[in-house]
Amino acid sequence: MGFRLSEHKSIHIQFEEIQNNTLNLDSVTLFETVKSKRFNQSSHCFIVSHSETGLHLQADYCIGLDWLGNTGRSLYIEPKINATSAQLFNLKIEDESEEVQGEPEIFNSKEFELDYLKMLLQVTGIPESNAVINGLIQIDWEAKPIAIEQQNDKLTPFLVVRFLQTLKSIVRKGLKKSYYKVQENLTNRVKGKILVGQHIKQNVFRNRFISTYCEYQQFGENHVENRFLKKVMLFASSYVENHKDLFGSNYSDIQHTINFCHPAFELISDQVEEYQLKHIKHNPFYKDYATALQIGSYILKKFAYNITQTTTEKVTTPPFWIDMPRLFELYVYSKMIEANPADRKTIHYQFSTFGNALDILVSKPDFQMVIDAKYKLKYNNENGTIHEDIRQVAGYARLKKVREKLNVTDDSTIDCLIIYPDMENGINILSFENIMKEENRKEIKAYYKVYKLGVKLPYIERNYL
Repeated sequence: MGFRLSEHKSIHIQFEEIQNNTLNLDSVTLFETVKSKRFNQSSHCFIVSHSETGLHLQADYCIGLDWLGNTGRSLYIEPKINATSAQLFNLKIEDESEEVQGEPEIFNSKEFELDYLKMLLQVTGIPESNAVINGLIQIDWEAKPIAIEQQNDKLTPFLVVRFLQTLKSIVRKGLKKSYYKVQENLTNRVKGKILVGQHIKQNVFRNRFISTYCEYQQFGENHVENRFLKKVMLFASSYVENHKDLFGSNYSDIQHTINFCHPAFELISDQVEEYQLKHIKHNPFYKDYATALQIGSYILKKFAYNITQTTTEKVTTPPFWIDMPRLFELYVYSKMIEANPADRKTIHYQFSTFGNALDILVSKPDFQMVIDAKYKLKYNNENGTIHEDIRQVAGYARLKKVREKLNVTDDSTIDCLIIYPDMENGINILSFENIMKEENRKEIKAYYKVYKLGVKLPYIERNYL
């Protein structure tokens, strides 16, 4: 049995909740094995603080599932965000504004379950954002798997969508062709080399004196990599078909992707073993193949290489974490590319200089802006600001390389924008025109030419009691 949390929320666990309501030295020792866990330098998976009676667990900006030390209990953080809890969570950050006094206004207590699969579909559907999607997920294959209900499995749908979208990109460009070995019993001819052992078994012992069992190389699409991709596609297709409810409104889009990819693999075999991929050298011209093969191996490992596992209702999954702040950054980037197709080359993601990486830099002559995507709901409050974030984005705008990239030669100040999730009043279309509208872009009063903009994220409509 494990503990369940939503993003940003917290829970206090008493010693008695771990070992059959018995407080003893062993239970205290087990609690000491529970430590905070980081996803990267900027995000925690969860934060732990110990007390005399137990421990306090605080969910951060990641969703996932993991063991709590050696207690034998697990922690499951689901993709639900709540405006009120998010404000309280962000109180730990110092707010220096004189305009904000006392406790934050409790403006909304509605809880939204984020449709993280739709966000992933959006990101992987745009070539520019799909090309920089690495680092979204961490999976601990060495740890003991955790038993959960299929409906609570967030890892497998994520991997399936990621694989199918990458496969769709491969099919669009055309399947890779390569040399591969073929073993065949030929009649009245010899090709390649004779496999003596097989020839004796198949032909000599059976008096087939005009046949020769040979191995030769052939050039085409039915090579090991494509056979492996087809095998994984069959697993993914079976999983999607047997668990439509896990994909919700995304099911039709995912099924369309499967139908799009299937004809390309019709003449390709699915007979392959994973060990055959170990010595393959990836061609940099086919970058999507390396990604698809890696994710495909995760999917087969998740199902223990048994396709019947795709239909079970209770499953085991390795501990994993999904970086929601990075997914949000990529979502914003993909929405901007989608809404400004003619200016897509002026939208730069992770522009780096002197160890600093900007989320988004827009270099269009009449629209020059430094944009930072912050997965924080505190900005929903009219006066809600985090000064550390504003100093960061303003600092980016002062970098000489940024000004050179924007061709700013005078002393003018570059506009800065913080984009944050706003589930009720945010905008959906991130065109330059929409971003510049005064009713959408709000000026942060304590700063000069620093603005904030809410973006609506896809969510699943359910009734929570």
